[in-house]
Amino acid sequence: MTALARNDGSRLGRWWFTVDRWMLATIALLIVIGMLSSLAASPAVAERIGLDAFAFVRRQMLFLPLAAALMVAVSFVGLRSIRRLALVGFVVSLALTFAAPLIGPEIKGARRWISLPGISLQPSEFLKPCFAVVTGWLFAEGVQTRDFPAAVIASVLLGVVLVGLKLQPDIGMAAVVLAVFLAQWFVAGLRIVWVVLLSGLVAAAAVAAYMLFPHVQSRVARFLDPSVGDTYQIDRALEAFAYGGLVGRGPGEGRVKSVLPDAHADFVFAVLGEEFGMLVCLFIIALFAFIVLRALFRLMSESDPFVILAGSGLAMQFGLQAFINMGSTLHLIPTKGMTLPFISYGGSSVFAIALGLGMLLALTRKRTRSDAP
Repeated sequence: MTALARNDGSRLGRWWFTVDRWMLATIALLIVIGMLSSLAASPAVAERIGLDAFAFVRRQMLFLPLAAALMVAVSFVGLRSIRRLALVGFVVSLALTFAAPLIGPEIKGARRWISLPGISLQPSEFLKPCFAVVTGWLFAEGVQTRDFPAAVIASVLLGVVLVGLKLQPDIGMAAVVLAVFLAQWFVAGLRIVWVVLLSGLVAAAAVAAYMLFPHVQSRVARFLDPSVGDTYQIDRALEAFAYGGLVGRGPGEGRVKSVLPDAHADFVFAVLGEEFGMLVCLFIIALFAFIVLRALFRLMSESDPFVILAGSGLAMQFGLQAFINMGSTLHLIPTKGMTLPFISYGGSSVFAIALGLGMLLALTRKRTRSDAP
């Protein structure tokens, strides 16, 4: 195989010399870590629930390469195709999000999934990146066309999305979507008086969620006072980090994966902390931070409002999801069932993250004359 030359006019050549290869390499490293974490955490969980020890491993080893292929394929497309893909994805995933409470199975008191042959699909995972791009598109049109009611249309769509998530219910996902939406609006030029007003409304909504939803109240209460409820998973996770110390107990030597129900998913960071130690955990945090900061720095040199707004939304969403997972595992915030991108087990989450990062890679590519607007 011959090396690609800078004057290579093929589609592959143009992609290779315009895509952010540092970001691409960091994402690839996260995928490799995800494969290793699946081998470390999944067998014990599978055996505990009566499955073949490598049942989850085989699935994740299939999901991750396919997700990587999806990410790379999406990163090839131009801006016009990104808009179309996000719009179609938004409409389909929104419809399925509303359908899930009606036709989906109930799991841990929520109806967020739709059962398909061989996989359970969580439509709201795909709704997140698609909505971020659609919102960025709307706000960009508002920046370029003074009379275009971008904020009104985007706010109406946000209301519809939040209603769909409330029906499931998935208050944590709704909070992420709302936070990214407000951040994009701020980047688009939201006046400071509206920032103050909306901050008050968000605070009021948080209080209302605490008062109206028992599971939210329970999680906040257990976070503030562990003695008022069951904190088994958090206690075991914190013990795992303590036992892991600086360099960990060693691969396969961890114990927390044998007692934590979600050791392969929501609490996989605790498994890594026990077996590989604080240094590896800090390295993983640095990888997530690098991807977010690298994307934001690339966007600072852009002039297209759509690229800036959609890209910043996708980058912040990715970073926020990683922070919520690691922060809840470390008991820095109330627990929230949200996966650690590419490292936690899960089909819908892996493919949705790949879709979002594929669009982010496409948006942060160096623009050439041949690129579609």
